[in-house]
Amino acid sequence: MTQHRHLLSPLQLRGHTLRNRIVFGAHTANMSDMGLPGPRVHGYLLERALGGAGMIVSEPVPVHRTGVLTRGNYVHSSDEVIPHFRKITEDVKAAGAVILQQLYHVGAHGDSDLSFAPHWSPSGLPSYHDSDGSHAMTEAEIEELLDAHAAAALRAKLSGFQGVEVWAAYHSLLDQFWTPWSNRRTDRWGGSLENRTRFSRTLIERIRRTCGEDFIIGLAISYSPAYPVLLKDEDMCEIIGLHDATGHVDYVTCGYGSYLDFEGIIPAFTQAEKLTTPLTTQLKGIVKHAVITSEAGIRTPENAETIIASGEADLVSIVRGQIADPHLARKTTEGRVEDIRGCISCNQMCWGRRSRDYWISCLINPSVGREFEWGGDRFATAAVKRSVLVVGAGPAGLEAARAAGEMGHDVEIVEALPVVGGQFRLAGLQPRRAQILDLMHWFEGQFTRLGVRLRLNTYMEEEDIAAHPADVVILATGSLPDEDGFQRWRPDLARLPGIDLGGVWSPEAVLRREARLGDTVVLYDEGSNWRGVGTAWAMAEQGKKVIVVTPEAFVGKEIARTAADMAARKRLAQLGAVFLTEHCLSAWHGNGVTVRNLLTGQEETIAASALVMATTNRAFDPFPQTIAGKQVYRIGDCTAPRLAAYAFHEGRKLALSL
Repeated sequence: MTQHRHLLSPLQLRGHTLRNRIVFGAHTANMSDMGLPGPRVHGYLLERALGGAGMIVSEPVPVHRTGVLTRGNYVHSSDEVIPHFRKITEDVKAAGAVILQQLYHVGAHGDSDLSFAPHWSPSGLPSYHDSDGSHAMTEAEIEELLDAHAAAALRAKLSGFQGVEVWAAYHSLLDQFWTPWSNRRTDRWGGSLENRTRFSRTLIERIRRTCGEDFIIGLAISYSPAYPVLLKDEDMCEIIGLHDATGHVDYVTCGYGSYLDFEGIIPAFTQAEKLTTPLTTQLKGIVKHAVITSEAGIRTPENAETIIASGEADLVSIVRGQIADPHLARKTTEGRVEDIRGCISCNQMCWGRRSRDYWISCLINPSVGREFEWGGDRFATAAVKRSVLVVGAGPAGLEAARAAGEMGHDVEIVEALPVVGGQFRLAGLQPRRAQILDLMHWFEGQFTRLGVRLRLNTYMEEEDIAAHPADVVILATGSLPDEDGFQRWRPDLARLPGIDLGGVWSPEAVLRREARLGDTVVLYDEGSNWRGVGTAWAMAEQGKKVIVVTPEAFVGKEIARTAADMAARKRLAQLGAVFLTEHCLSAWHGNGVTVRNLLTGQEETIAASALVMATTNRAFDPFPQTIAGKQVYRIGDCTAPRLAAYAFHEGRKLALSL
């Protein structure tokens, strides 16, 4: 505890005691059941309370019909949610956490597909969420939204929440009022700073009057230096100073990014860490009443302790870190930070699923969103102890072995290579992705803690498995690159013409430094994900001239869901990479490749010293379906090649069934 004594110290907010400075901040988990909070979100929030978080800010609730943004939003303007939320808030408070609810209205940046309503905004400017315009609110409509916020806050109080967090971040409705570029009104709601902040100050005052003096009110803001029209640091300090002077705002949470700087909102590994401390430090010098929360890019207890100890903020919001390990706070309190499963900042299953309007999960923690089914990250000891052999130490095998070990089974995991991780480990060799290597080290540490035996450099034949004393065999042998160079968009070519000439490599061979590439490399990226994009980035960093050919309309289409595609393309462009989109391959010539334009059918030949094929792998399963005397299961890529998230999921799911 002495290593994190500032982070673990309690804090008072309106008479409520936070047991530590760790906040599980508001984010859209998208877990409602027909607009109502049900078992999925109940288990999700309760797991983080049991995991030791000091304060939990529940998913934002739209306050009005014009603010509905996701399919999984809770129903707005209805008391029907109250008894359902009370079940959650009572259990979360009993577990020792303070719980609040965020209230939001997105203003101009709505989603007509979900709201079926016009977007309301201060001045009727376009949405940056979809292609629609918005409606400039009348005086009566402004009053309607003020009342809607106060009613939503009262509903939260009746639901058992100890406070609310008013959303003014990311150029939302309140931020749109604050920002001169988006507030062009000439009445009492626009013009001077006093007028531009009138809406938010009035809103907060009404919540205080409606909900009482013991009710916590927080204010969520963000900043971004991406565009000159956005509010600057000094603007935010002046705005927060005005709100703090009222005495109604108890804390201010500072995030990063905006609808104009979307990749900063949920910063992937392409971004720096601790993005908001420059502003939170300034805010600390301004406020007299409110405490300041820093979020965005705070992954570890070490980072969080540094922020609190140095006075850069009073609280830290660790969201993805507590998605990846819901017991981060408890493990820190118990002095077991080495047991924390660290977030790898991939955004693949959290923001990646939310961006497609699914409920969120986590690539490395498949229990996320399934806590009510799987028991979260708390494992019950198996009624019958089994002897388990896991063959293959990629994501599926690693998670199966770990989870089986947590349940008390006798587990051995064998791997043909000298290191664990399989192809996923190779991804950790791509630029800025070393957090994956940290995860591999974490698995090895957990095996030691659990008594799981790990044998490396061990290739098992069928007879070896048959002779092994384990009664349960889990095959997680993964997948291999396709040696035929088959392209989904060229089904007429069962095998790429010229592939036998040599000089054609897989991304895995490149990352293992086995490929002899020469100076100019064409990378054909059919998956449009990190396997191709990250490998292109790695080669470009090595000084290769890289030409990315993809059948997609833009490079990195599949990682657009993680909000990291722009950063990747920008870096590749800076390194001199060339993009050739909506093209596929017709033939490899040993010293160049003929490409076909999918739009026109025209072909051209590009000189190159090597070709890297980032196409779909083939399952590797060298064993018979049954092995005498063994109960055999197959998980991960050996059943069908997919992204790593599904391998981790199958590993956990199978272990729980043993």
